[in-house]
Amino acid sequence: MRFDVNHFKNLQGQLTMNASLAEYTSWQVGGPADCLYIPANVEDAAIFLQQVPKEVPILWLGLGSNMLIRDAGVEGVVIVTRGTLATITQLDDTHIKAEAGVACAQIARYSARLGLTGIEFLAGVPGTVGGALAMNAGCWGGETWSFVSQVETVNRHGQLKHRDANEYSVGYRHVARPQDEWFVAGYFSLQQGDKEKSLSEIRTLLEKRSASQPTGLPNCGSVFRNPANTFAGKLIEASGLKGKRIGGAYVSEKHANFIINDGHAKAADIEQLIAYVVDVVNQQQGVQLIPEVYIAGRTTNDYSQTEKLA
Repeated sequence: MRFDVNHFKNLQGQLTMNASLAEYTSWQVGGPADCLYIPANVEDAAIFLQQVPKEVPILWLGLGSNMLIRDAGVEGVVIVTRGTLATITQLDDTHIKAEAGVACAQIARYSARLGLTGIEFLAGVPGTVGGALAMNAGCWGGETWSFVSQVETVNRHGQLKHRDANEYSVGYRHVARPQDEWFVAGYFSLQQGDKEKSLSEIRTLLEKRSASQPTGLPNCGSVFRNPANTFAGKLIEASGLKGKRIGGAYVSEKHANFIINDGHAKAADIEQLIAYVVDVVNQQQGVQLIPEVYIAGRTTNDYSQTEKLA
């Protein structure tokens, strides 16, 4: 799909054609986007969306964790929020607003420094607020939507809306939302607490994460949802899959629910390894693992839109 740069008017952000997406994903793999846009702010994103032809697929990226971009790239438009929709605002004594590009760890620390408690767990989520809202991200027993009171969204027509949390059906790692409508900000309702206690809890969580997970290596965070009453990593390890390798991708020896890029992996290696792990765990443990990872992009001979591996 080809775009004419001159088609877009009155933009403040950064527009790039045929842009590599590997640098925008935590796995550091993936082909190019036909068109990549980094908006200057929420209003600029809306203006851009108003000008995207209705037949063009749109994909949003935050930190690019929880996302696998295929080697053949992505058809259509990719909008990146990382480092740009990054404003956090304290609204009153117990409420804060965070835009979609704010890192989860950043909002966790911000609220703790204000003496607000509840979302300390977000310090362990390797993504942005936008991604956390989209999938009800969580760890260490906490979930994002337990603290959401309202959201701000934009649709593909560039219309900005405010919606109450009760307008959404929220489940484990899933949020049902209107098609072609994306989160650009979240409003969080918290409790007043002890600043030093919250900051200490965040430090403890991060130390625990560093000790148990392969931080610092190219990965997407947890690859699979935890099945009821057990852990995906435990099932993968019990199936003898720690260290299992396909091409440049391998199952972490430190935590089996992580897949690492050794620096030479292709997206196809990772996708094949995900499928292999699902098959082996199903055969050996009788459990069908469900990936948290979203797979986007063209297969070798297929110009498909964004897919979810399930």
